[in-house]
Amino acid sequence: MNYVLSSGGPSRPPSQPAGVIFADHVHEITVHADVLALLPDPATARSCLDIAEDAAGAINGTMAAAHVGADPERMIAAAEEIDLQLLREHDEGSPSQRFEHVARAFEDWKQDKPDRDRLLLDDCRGDLDRCVTTECHETALVVAPCHGNMDARDTFHDILFNERKLVLVPPPGQYAGNLLGHVVIGWKPQDHAQRAVVAARHWLATADRITVLCVDDRPDGSYQFTARELLKQLGLDGDVIAINSGDRSVGETILDFAKTEKATCLLIGAYKHGYFLELLLGRVTRYLLSHRTLPIMMKH
Repeated sequence: MNYVLSSGGPSRPPSQPAGVIFADHVHEITVHADVLALLPDPATARSCLDIAEDAAGAINGTMAAAHVGADPERMIAAAEEIDLQLLREHDEGSPSQRFEHVARAFEDWKQDKPDRDRLLLDDCRGDLDRCVTTECHETALVVAPCHGNMDARDTFHDILFNERKLVLVPPPGQYAGNLLGHVVIGWKPQDHAQRAVVAARHWLATADRITVLCVDDRPDGSYQFTARELLKQLGLDGDVIAINSGDRSVGETILDFAKTEKATCLLIGAYKHGYFLELLLGRVTRYLLSHRTLPIMMKH
């Protein structure tokens, strides 16, 4: 296999000087990319790479790819956490094996188009939270799965809640393309929703169509009013639509609307109440992630 990789950040082991110099070069390119495909799980690597490529192309920006993974031999953690990581090797393989699977998926993806030949794969293993910080701290948009192996779930949590990044989650199965053909924004005048729209403004500016969806607006129409004001302030054109959920949940209402209107991407503010409380209450973000059929862009 002829992939090129870098062991960036806290997992970088001692190596020959030339290798270190080259690894540092790859890592430098990665951390300054506009869009980063973060690949903790080989099962979702291709869809993450496809979507990241589209997202970078939409703004004429740069794309990078990086693998991150927990490695108990390189972790500074409690004994219980290290034991848990060792136990998962029975089902998911060793850290080296998990990386090899991701690297193989990356190399296979590169072979599909000749212009991908210059894209390099960065690699960071060790304490996963520090690896995530090392790889995506300066990135404007991170493409990553929300479900999958343990690395994928932990990575998603770190990106969203610790790094507070704009995250683009691929749909289950194959990505259909045309990311910004029709972006539906699930809107409620709350801080986390506003942060999401502001962070995504560069991508929204290139969208073919934008629809802001206000579910169960108040009698004074405040959801629609604030949506129009935000679009105006950001210099964006879009339709603002209000609908009632009726006997459906808000999450179901949003996804039904997105399907009916042939949306290609959904933008939301994620987890108003925080990750663990949302898990207990089964709120909107959890429903959307569990039942999504299209890419979801979000920010906490």
